[in-house]
Amino acid sequence: MKIVFFGLTISSSWGNGHATLLRGLFKALAARGHRIAFFERDVPYYAAHRDLIELPGVELHLYRDWHEIKAMAREVVAESDVAMVTSYCPDGIEATELVVSSNVNLRVFYDLDTPVTLEALQNGEPLAYIGPRKLADFDLVLSYAGGAALTALQDQLGARRVVPLFGSVDPDVHHPAPALSRYGADLSYLGTYAPDRQPLVDRLFIQVADRSPDRRFIVGGSKYPIDFPWQQNIWYVQHVPPSAHAAFFCSSPLTLNVTRAAMARMGYCPSGRLFEAAACGVAIVSDEWAGLETFFQPGVEIIVARNTDDVMAAMKLSEAELSSIAKAGRQRVLESHTAAHRAAELEKVFSSVRGMPAIESFYQRQMVAEV
Repeated sequence: MKIVFFGLTISSSWGNGHATLLRGLFKALAARGHRIAFFERDVPYYAAHRDLIELPGVELHLYRDWHEIKAMAREVVAESDVAMVTSYCPDGIEATELVVSSNVNLRVFYDLDTPVTLEALQNGEPLAYIGPRKLADFDLVLSYAGGAALTALQDQLGARRVVPLFGSVDPDVHHPAPALSRYGADLSYLGTYAPDRQPLVDRLFIQVADRSPDRRFIVGGSKYPIDFPWQQNIWYVQHVPPSAHAAFFCSSPLTLNVTRAAMARMGYCPSGRLFEAAACGVAIVSDEWAGLETFFQPGVEIIVARNTDDVMAAMKLSEAELSSIAKAGRQRVLESHTAAHRAAELEKVFSSVRGMPAIESFYQRQMVAEV
């Protein structure tokens, strides 16, 4: 198949979670013989931090203005089998109009930010990437979150058919790697700054550092404000590109995952960082949210922390205990959560939409039971 996407970015991993995930998915789809076209608005913010120019099997179309690219986009859609618009596409409404008015075989919307979309809708906030007809004109809506999100997308946004397509990891990028002294710490945390995540970061990281003056901590990620409550034993790396993720994770015996507030409230919405860190063979301590056990077994493949004391206890585990959790987590990811798994799932979903019986995965059955 040829699949055309209209999305946020794949050329820059700076300050967004879309790029790394989509790069892995596109690579896996290309390995299965599919061709990909991706339309990305060339904005200064991403242009200044571009860390990908080309990807085998992918046509990257960078454009400055929608009107300059509209005719070409229409031609690409016309020769494609599937046309997909993603959340936070800066020209999402225009791209939707183009896709739904075309004769493409399958029109798809992929919400990579489902909890954020639904929360904004509930708060009456405008959605710049979803038009007045909402999602009613798409043949299929893919959701980054499962559970109640699947029903909400139908009830609140008019989606006709919703299927979860969770995050994943490319094990060629995220894998065990030698530790580097510049990333060395007792506990690491990799994540873009987000105000809604800060209360948990404070409880599960900052307060831990404050109570452990003899231990070293490291934060990697962009957008951190000047008034962030840094401690003397916390080191900061402004941006860790995907190519350095493995070294970053593997330079600490334990890494922290903190879920965005909207994702945690919705549940069944694993952060891509979970899969990436686990694939690197590092023990993870994570905040708790509904559905976590669907992806990792608590206490065996991941450590769950509800408060500062839980993280402190995790840091006191022996090297053998952390190694056991790290190995089990990595094995779970390689068996269930790689980009190759998601590409295969996507093929099955596409084939099922046009009149064939729906193909339910283990995750779908689990989440439908929870709704």
